[in-house]
Amino acid sequence: MSQTTMACVLLFSFIFLLSFFSHFFQETKAIPFQTTPINATKIGQKSLETYIVHVSLPADPYSSKLEDLESWYYSFLPVNPTTGLNDASRMVYSYRKVVSGFAARLSAEEVKEMEEKKGFLSARPEALLALQTTHSPDFLGLHKKVGGWSDANQGKGVIIGVIDTGITPDHPSFSDEDMPPPPPEWKGRCEYGNPPCNNKLIGLRSFIRDRPGLPFDEVGHGTHTASTAAGNFVANANVYDNANGTAVGMAPHAHLAIYSACSRHGCRSADVLAAIDAAVLEGVHVLSLSLGFDFPISLFEDEIAIGAFGAIRNRVFVSCSAGNYGPLYQSLRNGAPWILTVGASTTDRDVRATAVLGNNQEFDGQSFFQPKDFQTTLLPLVYPGMNGDQFAATCEKGSLDNIDVKAKIVLCDGFGVETGETVRDAGGAAMILMNQQSSGYTTSAEVHVLPATQVSFADGQAIKAYINSTSTPKATIQFKGTIIGVKDAPAVAAFSSRGPNHASPGILKPDIIGPGVNILAAWSESVEDKTTTKSNFNVISGTSMACPHLSGIAALIKNAHPRWSPAAIKSAIMTTANFTNVTSSPIIDERRVPADIFMIGAGQVNASRALDPGLVYDIQPNDYIPYLCGLGYSDQNVRTIVGKPVTCSTVSSIPEAQLNYPSFAIQLPQNTTQTYSRIVTNVGIAVSSYHVEIEEIPGVEVSVQPEVLNFTELDQQMTYQITFRRTTTSSNKSFFVQGAITWISEHRVRSAIAVLLAADTSYDKEFIALEQSEQVTNTV
Repeated sequence: MSQTTMACVLLFSFIFLLSFFSHFFQETKAIPFQTTPINATKIGQKSLETYIVHVSLPADPYSSKLEDLESWYYSFLPVNPTTGLNDASRMVYSYRKVVSGFAARLSAEEVKEMEEKKGFLSARPEALLALQTTHSPDFLGLHKKVGGWSDANQGKGVIIGVIDTGITPDHPSFSDEDMPPPPPEWKGRCEYGNPPCNNKLIGLRSFIRDRPGLPFDEVGHGTHTASTAAGNFVANANVYDNANGTAVGMAPHAHLAIYSACSRHGCRSADVLAAIDAAVLEGVHVLSLSLGFDFPISLFEDEIAIGAFGAIRNRVFVSCSAGNYGPLYQSLRNGAPWILTVGASTTDRDVRATAVLGNNQEFDGQSFFQPKDFQTTLLPLVYPGMNGDQFAATCEKGSLDNIDVKAKIVLCDGFGVETGETVRDAGGAAMILMNQQSSGYTTSAEVHVLPATQVSFADGQAIKAYINSTSTPKATIQFKGTIIGVKDAPAVAAFSSRGPNHASPGILKPDIIGPGVNILAAWSESVEDKTTTKSNFNVISGTSMACPHLSGIAALIKNAHPRWSPAAIKSAIMTTANFTNVTSSPIIDERRVPADIFMIGAGQVNASRALDPGLVYDIQPNDYIPYLCGLGYSDQNVRTIVGKPVTCSTVSSIPEAQLNYPSFAIQLPQNTTQTYSRIVTNVGIAVSSYHVEIEEIPGVEVSVQPEVLNFTELDQQMTYQITFRRTTTSSNKSFFVQGAITWISEHRVRSAIAVLLAADTSYDKEFIALEQSEQVTNTV
């Protein structure tokens, strides 16, 4: 080596060393988004908060080693004035697998200085994310030794990573009876002493910074979602002796790896990203996240979307909840096309409690608390808000202090179990809880603290009318227990978030709906007596509950088709979905009118059919780059998401609808024609012929070429073109219309289609105006 070369190396090394060492549930009660810094502290006069920083990797050999990667990250940190080196104490997380970057405690001024450093991409303060079954497997067509639950499947050999509030490890749902050891490639671990792990629960880690090393569930949410995805068989599961049966997850023989990143206060985005990073690094196959931001944001600002892209780049399937902000349109979260976005629906099971009035009218409601000794004789019925007192009408704490409700049945406009506590404490004998107008006919079977029933808004109005009609209103509640066979199931839950997809309007979301109302699953304590006996179950509702259903079903598909990409698994779920209910009528919403495409996406998941879809629409990670460039994102924005250099000016950008997605969402102004292509892969029968069936879309002419696809071998790919031509004028009252195309052979491969009729993408006011209206043309 020459002296000049050596000098250069030494100089570079000196500079290098000098610089290198110098983020609930969406539960139906959403946790507010924190617009102020989380746990901000001060050093001197500088206010510090945790920032997630995305950087480019250096183009040299040392970036391949963990210690050198961390050194690169440290080089972006401020210099400690005492040591003259980068302040390593500021580092919170060094991300290794799904993103290039780190989380650190920084001031706004320090971030501003960091922006000047070579390799810097972006930095944002971490956000506080919100947390978003004895019968649902049967309802979805999963039965022992049949179809998806054949002896060879049940998710064997598949690892589901659940990022949530932790787990109750000694619950029988997480027994490893009949479970094989984890796959040899598993690299995870149990962090807690005296490991509670076994062949079912194979990983247990905590990423809650103020509660390190304690991944046990103090909330119940994580235990519930984990058991819904992959809980083992537990006989005689029930709540208050209702919904009795065998509790089991969708993939009962899949392994579980638990990453505790959330508390009852929510989930820090830096923690969630660290959990995703660890899960992918350790070898999970499916990731389940029942959480999300509290408002829609761009994909390059969304740490869940960014982390999920890193996951699918490593062939890990990601399922996320759609959010609990329905029935508003454009309320959907987790809209990235590489994520399976799951909305919530009902099952055909009620736990019925019927309000019977003095005029013999009956109104069916629900309650999981079903007392056997409640008297059937009529009791006085009172509505505290009868004189216009809105505070009293809600039966909130303190609202009944000056109202005589003793030994009476009280009609309340309130919300949830807390309302019943107020009635009980005021001496009320029972409660009829009526829905808010936005909830329509979606009722929950709550674990109430007194005899109660929750009825629809319309029924509540009828009960108020009865009270107004007589000077001596009376009522009772008849408790009828568990009812199977509700005729309008599945129906879209009122709280389930809807599209259009704010982050990417040309991608139809939600992708799918699944059971999310009154879901019975494992819990961290007894809801009956608050003890911590092992066999505890609870029933709750939310898109949080729908998401793990799909995570478990994805595990079944992964077991049956281990070589399939995440996009292929997603396609199988979407193109085989049901778009009608148990009576073969259209799926309805909370108003009992046909649900539209921005409520159900492809429809209700059909677990058995998804295992054998016939054709799939596949997408590889690099295929998303032209799509992201087509969104108008900067090179830096795209690089933040995909984790490698991108120059959009050299990329053949595509419109959103050109992405090889299993559904369509297009904007079609007047007098326009648009053509897109799709590639389908034959995964069904080697020699097969598919012909296309086009469902009529009002005001839109659809044509497909070719009309027949002839396959001669498995894994063969064929391309078709689909053309949309607008035939209506602006006098059409709908803002969107819908339909589908289906490729038919021995299989039926259906792609849902939404056509936005707006002239541009500013639909916010129009879709908000659609709330609780019936202006949407529904042809599904």
